[in-house]
Amino acid sequence: MTSYQRICLVHYHELGLKGRNRNTFERHLMRNVEALLEHEPVEKVTRISGRVLVLLSAQADLQAGQRAVNILRKVPGVARVSCGYRCEREMDQINDAAHKALSEVDGFYTWKVVARRNHTDFPIDSMELNRLVGAYLCDRFPEKKVQMKGADVEVHVEVVQGYAYVYALTIPGIGGLPIGTAGKVVCLLSSGIDSPVATWRMARRGATCIGVHFSGRPQTQSTSEYLVDDIAHVFEEFGGIARIFTVPFGDHQRKIAALVPPALRIIIYRRFMMRVAERIARDEGAKALVTGESLGQVASQTLDNINCTNAVVKMPVLRPLIGSDKLEIIADAKKIGTYDISSSPAPDCCTLFMPRSPETHAKLADVEAAEAELPVDEWVSELMSKVELREYRCPSSYDSNHHGRAEAKAAVDDNVTKLN
Repeated sequence: MTSYQRICLVHYHELGLKGRNRNTFERHLMRNVEALLEHEPVEKVTRISGRVLVLLSAQADLQAGQRAVNILRKVPGVARVSCGYRCEREMDQINDAAHKALSEVDGFYTWKVVARRNHTDFPIDSMELNRLVGAYLCDRFPEKKVQMKGADVEVHVEVVQGYAYVYALTIPGIGGLPIGTAGKVVCLLSSGIDSPVATWRMARRGATCIGVHFSGRPQTQSTSEYLVDDIAHVFEEFGGIARIFTVPFGDHQRKIAALVPPALRIIIYRRFMMRVAERIARDEGAKALVTGESLGQVASQTLDNINCTNAVVKMPVLRPLIGSDKLEIIADAKKIGTYDISSSPAPDCCTLFMPRSPETHAKLADVEAAEAELPVDEWVSELMSKVELREYRCPSSYDSNHHGRAEAKAAVDDNVTKLN
């Protein structure tokens, strides 16, 4: 009796270089994969021969396999995903599985077989497997050409751990490290193009990301908040964000605009944002703040102004986009699916009470002097009391962080809002 099961093989690159810590990184990747595929027909997720094996249920069809691949290719830590079959170690089944796997690849002309036998208890060695499967496929695809170097598609046959695994369709992933392996960070997240890309780059390096969005409400509409929620749902597809704290900042911006020199408004706005973000980060147990700043892109992102902003917090501030130009950032935004959302017009705190001529090379002493007349601690406490919380699906978020989550909820008291 012929017995096939659809599989997805998750290949990784950087994880394989982690030495004694490799098992930890693999476990994080497997947990993330299992959680993100919870609504797909998956029988089990396990490790096999230096990869992660996703074994789909016996009833899974081609569409189920394609859905799984589309999810997995976006998951940080995944270098590429292969879609194919597991079958018994019998040549009739192996040949048939190879035929089925190659039939599911579109738009190829040349192909080759790459066979590997891991254990000598299977009587046919790797070279003979190559010959037998290749001869079978030549008969089934007479219009296609065998090409040993630079073939359009490779049909892999691996006899390992009691089964044969056969696959041909391979899709590139995004690489990086599994989310949850690099600790937590708090990302200042707007509805613009840059900060979502910065957040994605940190998630791709294994960080569990928590967003803080500063809204211009009640001085502006809530449009930016809805757009940030849309961005968060894009990140949910790969577990890229745990939750977002929204801070209604508009009234305090109006107060700042009335009391400080116009040229310094933006810097003092940002210093208040950093103070609130750092307070949230400490409640969350995060180890760094993240911004979407790119050196010299706008007035607040010169070295002098960045220095004035940094000076107000003790926590490290990471800037993944600092050396990127706008075209590079836009390309990443399109790749991850946030560009169209971020291109929607939205009044937010970044454009509220903007001065005509902002300072581009502020001196820290001048900024601190302008801020000295403000009730800084009182205003930060007021802003913290108005924080609103939205939570999202993130497999790495709560495993060992229940305490941090409880503290975050306590910090926002009764002002918590949840997405339905």
